Amino acid sequence: MQKAHYSILINAPRVRVWQKLFDDASYRIWTEPFASGCHFQGSWNKGSKILFLAPGEDGKLGGMVSRIAENKPNEFMSIEHLGIVAEGVEDTTSEAAKKWAPSFENYTLKDRDGATELLIEMDIEDSYAEFFDEMWPKALQKLKEISEAK
Repeated sequence: MQKAHYSILINAPRVRVWQKLFDDASYRIWTEPFASGCHFQGSWNKGSKILFLAPGEDGKLGGMVSRIAENKPNEFMSIEHLGIVAEGVEDTTSEAAKKWAPSFENYTLKDRDGATELLIEMDIEDSYAEFFDEMWPKALQKLKEISEAK
């Protein structure tokens, strides 16, 4: 497991960036670089279970089983990944699931001269590091575009 860091400066207030990050419709847009059809099921409330999902080539859902470790609106969100979803089935006990659990994905929003700096810190299973290093900048650029749109 390794820790990765990504960031972007968005010319929009924190409240707008937060809304675009975690609102269902906009979440589906900015996460598109990771996989077509990305979405979540569950709640962003602290302590809540949440699934991050996308259809696989076979049409069955894959993704992550997680819980919200912390939610400080417009400031900080921490997601604890507890396992995986494989072929539509939640898995927190297999060796594949244990490679991810526990791991954290943290979002920090800071004011920067009228803009918002978004910082992502994420624990990444080693074999996925290259994928995330390629996809996070694309996803953050999409988030910037939809957050700055009038």
